[in-house]
Amino acid sequence: MSEAADKGVPSEAVAGTDAAGTASSSPPKPKIPEGYTTLKEGKAIILKKGNEVFYNEAQVTNRDLSIAALHVYLSRREKELGSGPIKKKAGAKGGKGHGRPRLLEGLAATGLRSIRYALEVPELGRIDANDMDANAAAAIRRNVEYNGPEAAAKIQVLHSDARLTMLQTPKGYDVVDLDPYGTPANLLDSAIQAVSDGGLLMVTATDMANLCGNNPTACWANYGIYPVHRPYCHEMALRIVLACLETHAARYKRHIVPLLSLSVDFYVRIFVRVYTAPNEVKESPSRLAYLWQSSGCDSFWLQPVGQKRQHNGQGKFMPGSGPAVEPRCPDTGSGFIMGGPIWSAPIHDVDFIQELLTEIQAGGTQKYAQAVKIRGYLLSASQELPDAPLYYNLHDINKTVRCTAPKADQFRSAIVHAGYRVSGSHACPLALKTDAPPSVVWDIVRCWVKRQGASAIAIRDPESYSAKLLAKEPAIEANFMVVAQAMVRKKDDKTPRFVHNPAYWGPKARHGRPDQTRPQEQQRPQGGGDAAAMNDVGGKRGGRGNKGGGRGGHGGDSGDGDAAAALKGDEAPVVEMAEAEAEAVMVEETGQEQPAEDGGQKRPAEEIVDEPDAKQQRGE
Repeated sequence: MSEAADKGVPSEAVAGTDAAGTASSSPPKPKIPEGYTTLKEGKAIILKKGNEVFYNEAQVTNRDLSIAALHVYLSRREKELGSGPIKKKAGAKGGKGHGRPRLLEGLAATGLRSIRYALEVPELGRIDANDMDANAAAAIRRNVEYNGPEAAAKIQVLHSDARLTMLQTPKGYDVVDLDPYGTPANLLDSAIQAVSDGGLLMVTATDMANLCGNNPTACWANYGIYPVHRPYCHEMALRIVLACLETHAARYKRHIVPLLSLSVDFYVRIFVRVYTAPNEVKESPSRLAYLWQSSGCDSFWLQPVGQKRQHNGQGKFMPGSGPAVEPRCPDTGSGFIMGGPIWSAPIHDVDFIQELLTEIQAGGTQKYAQAVKIRGYLLSASQELPDAPLYYNLHDINKTVRCTAPKADQFRSAIVHAGYRVSGSHACPLALKTDAPPSVVWDIVRCWVKRQGASAIAIRDPESYSAKLLAKEPAIEANFMVVAQAMVRKKDDKTPRFVHNPAYWGPKARHGRPDQTRPQEQQRPQGGGDAAAMNDVGGKRGGRGNKGGGRGGHGGDSGDGDAAAALKGDEAPVVEMAEAEAEAVMVEETGQEQPAEDGGQKRPAEEIVDEPDAKQQRGE
């Protein structure tokens, strides 16, 4: 059955006639080749035959977000061209869309993304859909033709190595979109050179096992940065890719300005603008930092690679000073693990996020199938502390001392009462981003342990790191009374922050490999999915907590799953994980229940919506 028929569109309309049988103004669709099926996403329809060419349903969030980001960026660009910050650049001689924004999709696969850009982003001029695979290039041509003259007028199909295409067009593209299968590392140098001044570079990386520190030597080989395998690994993955982009840009007297950096499901998606500015390149080392991680606890410190100081009214660039840490961890006496250098400057442009939220809200699920999920990510990202890189995990820091954890609002409030700032993170529902030093964080933990009493802890070895942490007397008196500044969202804000994925939602096999649909997939629910299904797709939750690379997605390759409910977006129920489920994970890991409040009465799960389980929500 065709996609149109599946959605209730009369077959006559598909054939080019209206319901009365008269000819319609739109030309008839080309005949579907034998053996192919159609798949609709947004305004685009592609022809699909098994796993001949790579297509991943789970990346609909990525594509929806990219289209919204393009609308916002191109609107900004038009204003900048009018006011003069960016010199107006003519299009390629004799090319399509002369004088209008030009976009390159370096690894186009089926061409779905490029077709959506052509049909849904009218501001774009020429779109180069490139792929070095002959089957992919043929599929792109077939799909472009199937989508009619509007797509064909904009899209130029290229069969080439993406690196060669970009190197042959220096500063020739206003937008470059890279969404490879795995790491984008070998494409970044040529991509930096291909983007026009002030242009937009959009990069996806799905090699989360490397970026999160499961395979540190592979990360070093690809990005020139050493990862640290700790609870903040998903934000660290973003900062590794940003640092790699910045170092590539510096070689060509260029620098990057991040607009949005998100860790989503099993990948990271980054949007940066690239500028040519030799003076700004001098500040590049001050935007990078080495990471010192205590091997005995969750404490970490950053040491800038470089610094800028004022001297006689002028900026002077100097090496970073150090060491940032003592020879031994001040709380546990353990040694340190060193990583980096990672990007330590802000990873988002809050104004850009607000404009994105406006665009998503205006389009709704009719335009963006994953509008609810994207809005949750954007709201969380907009509330992050911009100058507090990385984060603590609420359950992990309390697990370190073998104590039950307070509720997130309580712990955040204690940090606020101590005189510091705190926020959550889009990358983890249990994240604590703060400018408080580790000593203050551990003092708050010690105060909480005292409040629970000796029976709340289970430390057998007095020489353990847990015992050493608790042996110190807190220097402050923590106040756990909840304050408004510590709330992730207001009580009347019903927007979900962390939304369930549908069942069997995740990465799939590389194209060309045979589809291996598991029997249980054939009977899976067509909706938001339940916790049990999410556990299964994540491959046993991906190695406990946020320390698992890729949120467990790499542990449970979900094959060719159909995700039809997610593509319809508004038809799939939105389910947000409850705090009760997050606390259940703590019980499983420690054998201890979470502390009850208000006279020992636990709150009903439906009243607790602020702290979803990071593992289940992310498909682990």
